[in-house]
Amino acid sequence: MEGFLLALKSYQTFNPSAWVGIYRLLPMWTGAVVAVVGLVLLLAGGGRLFRVVAGPIGAVIGLVWTGLVTQKLGLVGLDPRLPTFVAAALMALGFLFPPAITFVGMGIPLGLLAGEIAGPTDFLLGFAPGFLVGGLVGAFLHRQLSGIVASAAGAWLLVIGALAALHQFGGLVEAAASRPWGVIIAALLFALAGSIYQLAMRPTPEESDKNKAEREQLKQRQAEQRALEKRWGVK
Repeated sequence: MEGFLLALKSYQTFNPSAWVGIYRLLPMWTGAVVAVVGLVLLLAGGGRLFRVVAGPIGAVIGLVWTGLVTQKLGLVGLDPRLPTFVAAALMALGFLFPPAITFVGMGIPLGLLAGEIAGPTDFLLGFAPGFLVGGLVGAFLHRQLSGIVASAAGAWLLVIGALAALHQFGGLVEAAASRPWGVIIAALLFALAGSIYQLAMRPTPEESDKNKAEREQLKQRQAEQRALEKRWGVK
């Protein structure tokens, strides 16, 4: 587990080989499960199902970004378990209130970017408004972003899980992993296709509720019609 957490830290830096190489830490059966989960997220991870996705994504955000944010803010001497505590809190928050994860997920990158533009001495002055603006945009566009985020997460889990599940084809897998940009581009294409499908083809939660209500009304009318026909002896 410790090695896996250390591997997650590679996502704090620009290291495509390490991003892809995380598949080596997954057993074959785990890789197959991860690939299946990724496919489900890719096709249906937005909407109500995003509540299931938001928890783990919040945990990853806490584990990956807490250390970097505190470092950039000049906060030293903190409990080394802080990323774990933040990850647990964000996981719970994601399960309870998914829009909070799109708020944090959009706010932190934009806040870090704004802080870098402001410079080391004024990092907080750039980070705070960038975080708030990015977070508000994320919350406002929650439905669209949930589909895109779920598709992106699903696409990455799909390719990483597939690499782990295909360990028996070592030469093929190693050849693919040795070209990390090819893996990343494949994941991006999957994510793009999944995003388009979820945003353009799948109904919104409101539309799903409306369709469900219409089906229930139709079933009720049909039941009433059958009862009426039975009452009057109509065959």
